[in-house]
Amino acid sequence: MNLCSYVVQNNSMKIAIVIFDKFTDIDLWLMWDLLNRVRIEGWEVKILGEKESHLSATNIEVKTHGLIDEADDSDAVLFVSGQGTRDAIADENWLAKFNLNPEKQFIGSICSGSLILAKLGLLEGKTVTTYPTAKTTLESFGVEVVEKPFIAHENIATAGGCLAQQYLIHWVIEGLVDKDWADLVVKAIQPVGEGLFFDDAEDLKKLYAPLKAKAV
Repeated sequence: MNLCSYVVQNNSMKIAIVIFDKFTDIDLWLMWDLLNRVRIEGWEVKILGEKESHLSATNIEVKTHGLIDEADDSDAVLFVSGQGTRDAIADENWLAKFNLNPEKQFIGSICSGSLILAKLGLLEGKTVTTYPTAKTTLESFGVEVVEKPFIAHENIATAGGCLAQQYLIHWVIEGLVDKDWADLVVKAIQPVGEGLFFDDAEDLKKLYAPLKAKAV
């Protein structure tokens, strides 16, 4: 059974964004915004951390929706980046809380979030990408780092550069839903006249359509 079939049969579309103190702000908010444009019943996006709230790199307090223990039960797990990744990969107790399974989950990172994937042993034998300032550290794990915006190997992916999130999010949405939804979500943030056009107005309404209330 492939991963898409697993998700459909279990009616599960839970996406976890993992944060920590000193995470890069845009790496959370762009992911959060794009993922929440998917209007599919059962689609649920959560911000997870080890505490009830974490401080971003610009000192903004962000409340979490749950603890990182929930990541193992999510259909997609995405790690943000920032200086906090260095503290995270040095904390064996924090790392031990993850038991991720790429056979049943999409697992990805943006920029230095790749350091966490490497420390969890998920990048062995794979080419990857990351942010320039994290390249040397990532290579110290014996990983081959390639100068590309996005690299996916089956259900594990790394993206390098904040705006490369659009490729990472497209990958997740296409894998869990379909390519049409992925294309529409990414199109919505392109510059007008360069990927996004006035003729797209009707299709864009799908991104803001109200979801049906769940039956009690």
